[in-house]
Amino acid sequence: MTAGLRRTGCSVELLERFSWRGGSSRSTLQSKNENKMYPLLHRLRHRCFLFSLSLLAVCLLKLVYVRVTVRDNIYIEPYGITVGLSSIHAHRYDVNCTAIYELDPVEIGKSLEIKRKVIVNVDDDATIDLTSDCRTFIKTRGYDEVPVRESERSFPLAYSLVVHKNAPMVERILHAIYAPHNIYCIHYDHKSSPAFIKAIQNLAHCIHNVFIVSKLESVEYAHISRLNADLNCLSDLLRSEVKWKYVINLCGQDFPLRTNYELVMELKQLNGSNMLETSQPSELKKQRFLFQHQLKNVPYEYHRIPVKTKVAKDLPPHGIEVFMGSAYFVLSRDFVTHINNNQLAKDFLAWSADTYSPDEHFWATLVRVPGVPGHIPRSEADITDLKSKTRLVKWNYLEGNLYPACTGTHMRSVCIYGAAELRWLLSFGHWFANKFDPKVDPILIKCLEEKLMERRHNLHTLNTSG
Repeated sequence: MTAGLRRTGCSVELLERFSWRGGSSRSTLQSKNENKMYPLLHRLRHRCFLFSLSLLAVCLLKLVYVRVTVRDNIYIEPYGITVGLSSIHAHRYDVNCTAIYELDPVEIGKSLEIKRKVIVNVDDDATIDLTSDCRTFIKTRGYDEVPVRESERSFPLAYSLVVHKNAPMVERILHAIYAPHNIYCIHYDHKSSPAFIKAIQNLAHCIHNVFIVSKLESVEYAHISRLNADLNCLSDLLRSEVKWKYVINLCGQDFPLRTNYELVMELKQLNGSNMLETSQPSELKKQRFLFQHQLKNVPYEYHRIPVKTKVAKDLPPHGIEVFMGSAYFVLSRDFVTHINNNQLAKDFLAWSADTYSPDEHFWATLVRVPGVPGHIPRSEADITDLKSKTRLVKWNYLEGNLYPACTGTHMRSVCIYGAAELRWLLSFGHWFANKFDPKVDPILIKCLEEKLMERRHNLHTLNTSG
């Protein structure tokens, strides 16, 4: 309070300076001065009183805010995690995922109400704590009890996970796609926080078929470094002892919509072909590779992005015709092996270094090159994101036309899904979806976990009973 008084000029010393204790010996001059100073003293005391009253009001408001915030805190416990999170002080909400899947209006209404509260999430340190004892972690999360059919074991998959934040979400993705015979490469960003890096390293230490990529990149948005991160993982995966059939890349806001068994059954039907977007580029998207781009600092979200220059690029090497797609892929081992050793692919990668978001044309173009394993003829029709099962993404300008409206929120025109989309996501037919964020809707992620675990259990029960 005294410090606050000093800031407003209401110091104790100042008040004392104008506080005279009267007596009969005071001179006439002193009396005149006192009479002149009395209005000033009165205003000063009134000012200090008002400030003290304001300070008290602020303290009371803060107290009310804290109480309301604590009261409105909601914590949605991840599926299967029931230990090590006792430090979280928030109300826990029991989610009825079956009712949400059935679009029960009451349960959907509850999920929408929860979104308006303060969502409490665990941080990277919580994952460090969870993985500090590997044996307990593996047992608690059930990594040692994942049921596997022989048809899955004979068809191992590989994953490239390029992530940079939110270790708890990364672990949940890994848990949802995990099978003990698969192989998982994780690339974390050089710029990631020490806590995140430690959490990811712990995951790789605890889980025998998870490893950190041998070469790390400092990834920048829409830059060649994002493509290189996947390429580094692919190179390491080719050298692994696991003879995987297909490789799938994921980021930290993806989530599977199929169990490992369901995914394997569909991948077998590809007969060695690849699954990814590949379309003729629009005139607007051609600007991404017709002109050189330079990585520059920008005063907004990403801080550094490739910026278009006026310098035109040379034509692509080897007469390559550029196609556009996305960064997401499901590629056969034969295709990846071919690309890893092919000079045309290496030349095209070097040419793509100063383009914008090269990961969105690199794979889409190479899969169209004649002679590559599982190639798609250039004359064949466009394969859009709705035809390719690699990733289900909702764009806000297509909502209400190609798919129902987003019930979460939007980021750069992309829907961050809400709980009311659970049934739609699981029924649409794609293998993975993007974007998910526990800060936006933790109920949806938990319900996806629960439904996938139910499917896994039901398939295992049918297998053992048959």
